Amino acid sequence: MKINRIDHVGVIVNDLSAAKAFFLDFGLEVQGEGEVEGEWVDRVVGLNNVKGKCVVLQPTDGQANIELFKFYTPSDEQDIQKPFANTLGIRHIAFAVEDIEAVVAKLKKKGTEIFSEIQQYEDSYKLCYVRGPEGIILELAEEIK
Repeated sequence: MKINRIDHVGVIVNDLSAAKAFFLDFGLEVQGEGEVEGEWVDRVVGLNNVKGKCVVLQPTDGQANIELFKFYTPSDEQDIQKPFANTLGIRHIAFAVEDIEAVVAKLKKKGTEIFSEIQQYEDSYKLCYVRGPEGIILELAEEIK
């Protein structure tokens, strides 16, 4: 058995248009999008009567994708969660960026919540955490060369 790579990270959102716009502005590119429903998806995700819409985005280097998914049915009755960085479970998506200061400045200008200062880890990385749409935490990481 061999694991080749991470294919994608799935993110369930309420406002698909806003989340898509955020990630496009961030620099990702749409690879595909469409409506999803039917018995096959019910069996894949373990729910009944699934109807939704999916947008797959990818960084320019073409490695792992982000799949934004809006469930029309069944819907989650809970409000959008804004967990902390130490909340158990999958908590953030890390992006390798160039010129972290410029990326953070751009995101601040757009009103993105920046909840940590840019910090340097040893002589290897500059790091910063930001909160994207619907509570999604992004870690920005610039490798120091």
